[in-house]
Amino acid sequence: MGDEDTVTGFLLAGVGQRTTEATNFLVVKPDTPLPVIEASFDNLTNRDDIGIILINQHVANEIRHLLKDYSKTIPTVLEIPSKDSPYDPEQDYIMQRVNQMLGGTS
Repeated sequence: MGDEDTVTGFLLAGVGQRTTEATNFLVVKPDTPLPVIEASFDNLTNRDDIGIILINQHVANEIRHLLKDYSKTIPTVLEIPSKDSPYDPEQDYIMQRVNQMLGGTS
C-alpha cells in the first residue's frame, strides 16, 4: 500500500499479484478516499496468502487508528518511507512497541 512510485517499484521487482478477482496492492493517490484505504487494509490483513504488508508511512498515518488496534503477527505490517516522505521511527507503531518493551517511553 503506497504511492504510485513505491507500488510500481515493487511490481517491477516481482512483488505483487493481480488476478481477475483482486490484487495484493493498493496505489494510494492524494484523492483516494479513506474508506477505500481502510477496506484495502482490512482485506489484506485477512488474506491467508500474505505474510508481510508494506505500507508507506504517510499512508499508515491515515489509518493509524487501525494500526494501533492491529495485533496479528502475520501478516506483519512494515512502514516504509516514500521518496516524498522520509521515514520517522517515532510515528512507526512497531518501533513504538519495541521502545516500550525495552523500557522506553511512548
